[in-house]
Amino acid sequence: MTAETSPTSTSTSTCADGCCAAEPAPILAPDRRAALTRRVRLLVGATITYNVVEAVIAISAGTIASSTALIGFGLDSVVEVASATAVAWQFSAKDHEARERVALRVIALSFFALALYVTVESVRALLGAQAADHSTVGMVLAAVSLVVMPVLSRAQRKAGRELGSTSAVADSKQTLLCTWLSAVLLAGLVLNSTLGWWWADPLAALVIAAVAVKEGREAWRGDHCC
Repeated sequence: MTAETSPTSTSTSTCADGCCAAEPAPILAPDRRAALTRRVRLLVGATITYNVVEAVIAISAGTIASSTALIGFGLDSVVEVASATAVAWQFSAKDHEARERVALRVIALSFFALALYVTVESVRALLGAQAADHSTVGMVLAAVSLVVMPVLSRAQRKAGRELGSTSAVADSKQTLLCTWLSAVLLAGLVLNSTLGWWWADPLAALVIAAVAVKEGREAWRGDHCC
Protein backbone atom coordinates (compact mmCIF):
# COMPACT_ATOMS: atom_id res chain seq x y z
CA MET A 1 0.00 0.00 0.00
CA THR A 2 1.38 3.44 -0.83
CA ALA A 3 1.79 6.16 1.75
CA GLU A 4 -0.89 8.81 2.01
CA THR A 5 -1.02 12.06 3.90
CA SER A 6 -4.04 13.89 5.14
CA PRO A 7 -4.99 16.74 2.79
CA THR A 8 -5.64 18.98 5.77
CA SER A 9 -2.26 18.41 7.39
CA THR A 10 0.01 19.82 4.70
CA SER A 11 2.45 22.42 6.05
CA THR A 12 3.53 25.38 3.96
CA SER A 13 6.07 26.84 6.39
CA THR A 14 9.73 26.92 5.51
CA CYS A 15 12.92 27.19 7.51
CA ALA A 16 14.89 30.41 7.71
CA ASP A 17 17.62 29.00 5.47
CA GLY A 18 15.15 27.82 2.83
CA CYS A 19 15.09 24.25 4.11
CA CYS A 20 11.68 22.67 4.47
CA ALA A 21 10.10 22.45 7.89
CA ALA A 22 9.20 19.15 9.48
CA GLU A 23 6.44 17.42 7.56
CA PRO A 24 3.57 15.45 9.08
CA ALA A 25 4.18 11.72 9.38
CA PRO A 26 2.68 9.76 6.48
CA ILE A 27 -0.14 7.28 7.03
CA LEU A 28 1.30 3.82 6.37
CA ALA A 29 -0.10 0.34 6.50
CA PRO A 30 1.08 -1.46 9.68
CA ASP A 31 3.09 -4.04 7.76
CA ARG A 32 4.84 -1.37 5.69
CA ARG A 33 5.65 0.68 8.79
CA ALA A 34 7.07 -2.41 10.49
CA ALA A 35 9.20 -3.23 7.44
CA LEU A 36 10.57 0.31 7.27
CA THR A 37 11.33 0.30 10.99
CA ARG A 38 13.31 -2.93 10.61
CA ARG A 39 15.17 -1.45 7.64
CA VAL A 40 16.14 1.64 9.62
CA ARG A 41 17.39 -0.54 12.47
CA LEU A 42 19.47 -2.62 10.07
CA LEU A 43 20.98 0.42 8.37
CA VAL A 44 21.73 2.05 11.70
CA GLY A 45 23.47 -1.14 12.84
CA ALA A 46 25.58 -1.21 9.68
CA THR A 47 26.46 2.46 10.12
CA ILE A 48 27.54 1.94 13.72
CA THR A 49 29.72 -1.05 12.82
CA TYR A 50 31.46 0.70 9.93
CA ASN A 51 32.05 3.89 11.88
CA VAL A 52 33.53 2.11 14.89
CA VAL A 53 36.13 0.54 12.59
CA GLU A 54 36.63 3.84 10.76
CA ALA A 55 37.11 5.77 14.01
CA VAL A 56 39.75 3.38 15.34
CA ILE A 57 41.73 3.47 12.10
CA ALA A 58 41.43 7.24 11.54
CA ILE A 59 42.30 8.30 15.08
CA SER A 60 45.22 5.86 15.26
CA ALA A 61 46.58 6.92 11.85
CA GLY A 62 45.97 10.60 12.63
CA THR A 63 47.86 10.35 15.92
CA ILE A 64 50.82 8.69 14.20
CA ALA A 65 50.86 11.29 11.39
CA SER A 66 49.99 14.27 13.66
CA SER A 67 47.09 15.00 11.29
CA THR A 68 44.38 17.22 12.75
CA ALA A 69 42.11 16.52 9.77
CA LEU A 70 42.50 12.76 10.10
CA ILE A 71 41.87 12.83 13.84
CA GLY A 72 38.88 15.10 13.25
CA PHE A 73 37.58 12.66 10.67
CA GLY A 74 37.92 9.85 13.19
CA LEU A 75 36.07 11.88 15.79
CA ASP A 76 33.35 12.53 13.23
CA SER A 77 33.02 8.76 13.03
CA VAL A 78 32.59 8.71 16.82
CA VAL A 79 29.88 11.36 16.45
CA GLU A 80 28.23 9.25 13.77
CA VAL A 81 28.23 6.30 16.16
CA ALA A 82 26.60 8.49 18.84
CA SER A 83 24.07 9.75 16.30
CA ALA A 84 23.23 6.29 14.99
CA THR A 85 23.04 4.93 18.53
CA ALA A 86 20.53 7.64 19.42
CA VAL A 87 18.38 6.59 16.46
CA ALA A 88 18.78 2.92 17.40
CA TRP A 89 17.61 3.79 20.93
CA GLN A 90 14.66 5.67 19.50
CA PHE A 91 13.59 2.81 17.26
CA SER A 92 13.99 0.24 20.04
CA ALA A 93 10.79 1.63 21.54
CA LYS A 94 7.38 0.54 20.32
CA ASP A 95 6.35 4.18 20.04
CA HIS A 96 9.57 5.45 18.48
CA GLU A 97 8.04 8.82 17.56
CA ALA A 98 7.85 9.73 21.27
CA ARG A 99 11.67 9.64 21.43
CA GLU A 100 12.20 11.74 18.29
CA ARG A 101 13.14 15.04 19.94
CA VAL A 102 15.62 13.51 22.39
CA ALA A 103 17.36 11.66 19.55
CA LEU A 104 17.65 14.89 17.55
CA ARG A 105 19.16 16.71 20.55
CA VAL A 106 21.81 14.01 20.93
CA ILE A 107 22.67 14.24 17.24
CA ALA A 108 22.94 18.04 17.39
CA LEU A 109 25.10 18.12 20.52
CA SER A 110 27.41 15.53 18.99
CA PHE A 111 27.93 17.79 15.97
CA PHE A 112 28.71 20.80 18.17
CA ALA A 113 31.22 18.86 20.28
CA LEU A 114 33.02 17.72 17.13
CA ALA A 115 33.14 21.26 15.71
CA LEU A 116 34.59 22.68 18.94
CA TYR A 117 37.39 20.13 19.21
CA VAL A 118 38.38 20.27 15.54
CA THR A 119 38.39 24.09 15.51
CA VAL A 120 40.69 24.32 18.52
CA GLU A 121 43.11 21.74 17.14
CA SER A 122 43.09 23.31 13.67
CA VAL A 123 43.92 26.75 15.03
CA ARG A 124 46.75 25.26 17.10
CA ALA A 125 48.14 23.58 13.98
CA LEU A 126 47.96 26.78 11.92
CA LEU A 127 49.71 28.73 14.69
CA GLY A 128 52.76 26.53 14.60
CA ALA A 129 52.06 23.12 16.04
CA GLN A 130 53.68 20.07 14.44
CA ALA A 131 52.90 19.69 10.71
CA ALA A 132 51.13 16.53 9.59
CA ASP A 133 53.14 13.69 8.06
CA HIS A 134 52.22 11.53 5.07
CA SER A 135 49.53 8.94 5.81
CA THR A 136 48.82 6.23 3.24
CA VAL A 137 46.35 4.61 5.64
CA GLY A 138 44.44 7.86 5.94
CA MET A 139 44.17 8.33 2.19
CA VAL A 140 42.95 4.77 1.64
CA LEU A 141 40.41 5.12 4.45
CA ALA A 142 39.07 8.38 3.00
CA ALA A 143 38.75 6.80 -0.46
CA VAL A 144 36.85 3.78 0.92
CA SER A 145 34.46 6.03 2.84
CA LEU A 146 33.72 7.95 -0.36
CA VAL A 147 32.24 4.74 -1.72
CA VAL A 148 30.55 3.25 1.36
CA MET A 149 28.93 6.27 3.00
CA PRO A 150 26.73 7.49 0.12
CA VAL A 151 25.14 4.04 -0.13
CA LEU A 152 24.26 3.90 3.58
CA SER A 153 23.05 7.50 3.63
CA ARG A 154 20.80 7.19 0.59
CA ALA A 155 19.16 3.99 1.85
CA GLN A 156 18.47 5.39 5.34
CA ARG A 157 17.23 8.73 4.03
CA LYS A 158 14.77 7.00 1.71
CA ALA A 159 13.42 4.79 4.50
CA GLY A 160 13.32 7.66 7.00
CA ARG A 161 11.39 9.93 4.65
CA GLU A 162 8.81 7.29 3.87
CA LEU A 163 8.48 6.51 7.56
CA GLY A 164 8.22 10.22 8.42
CA SER A 165 11.10 10.06 10.92
CA THR A 166 13.02 13.33 11.25
CA SER A 167 15.74 11.73 13.36
CA ALA A 168 16.36 8.93 10.87
CA VAL A 169 16.72 11.49 8.07
CA ALA A 170 18.95 13.68 10.27
CA ASP A 171 21.17 10.68 10.96
CA SER A 172 21.34 9.95 7.23
CA LYS A 173 22.56 13.52 6.75
CA GLN A 174 25.32 12.83 9.28
CA THR A 175 26.30 9.83 7.19
CA LEU A 176 26.19 11.94 4.03
CA LEU A 177 28.35 14.51 5.78
CA CYS A 178 30.96 11.79 6.24
CA THR A 179 31.07 11.45 2.45
CA TRP A 180 31.92 15.11 1.92
CA LEU A 181 34.37 15.04 4.79
CA SER A 182 36.06 12.05 3.19
CA ALA A 183 36.60 14.11 0.04
CA VAL A 184 37.92 17.08 2.03
CA LEU A 185 40.18 14.82 4.08
CA LEU A 186 41.52 13.06 1.00
CA ALA A 187 42.30 16.38 -0.69
CA GLY A 188 44.10 17.69 2.40
CA LEU A 189 46.17 14.54 2.86
CA VAL A 190 47.12 14.36 -0.81
CA LEU A 191 48.14 18.03 -0.96
CA ASN A 192 50.20 17.68 2.19
CA SER A 193 51.89 14.50 0.97
CA THR A 194 52.57 15.47 -2.65
CA LEU A 195 53.14 19.24 -2.51
CA GLY A 196 54.19 19.72 1.09
CA TRP A 197 51.26 22.05 1.77
CA TRP A 198 51.21 21.44 5.54
CA TRP A 199 48.45 24.02 6.03
CA ALA A 200 46.08 22.00 3.81
CA ASP A 201 45.53 19.55 6.65
CA PRO A 202 44.27 22.03 9.32
CA LEU A 203 42.29 23.92 6.67
CA ALA A 204 40.56 20.69 5.70
CA ALA A 205 39.80 20.15 9.38
CA LEU A 206 38.24 23.64 9.65
CA VAL A 207 35.93 22.77 6.75
CA ILE A 208 34.88 19.69 8.72
CA ALA A 209 34.15 21.88 11.75
CA ALA A 210 32.12 24.44 9.76
CA VAL A 211 29.93 21.78 8.16
CA ALA A 212 29.45 20.09 11.54
CA VAL A 213 28.10 23.35 13.02
CA LYS A 214 25.64 23.74 10.14
CA GLU A 215 24.37 20.17 10.48
CA GLY A 216 24.16 20.51 14.26
CA ARG A 217 21.95 23.58 13.96
CA GLU A 218 19.63 21.83 11.50
CA ALA A 219 19.37 18.74 13.71
CA TRP A 220 18.58 20.90 16.75
CA ARG A 221 15.77 22.67 14.86
CA GLY A 222 14.51 19.45 13.39
CA ASP A 223 15.16 20.40 9.76
CA HIS A 224 15.49 17.30 7.63
CA CYS A 225 15.54 18.16 3.96
CA CYS A 226 18.67 17.30 2.02
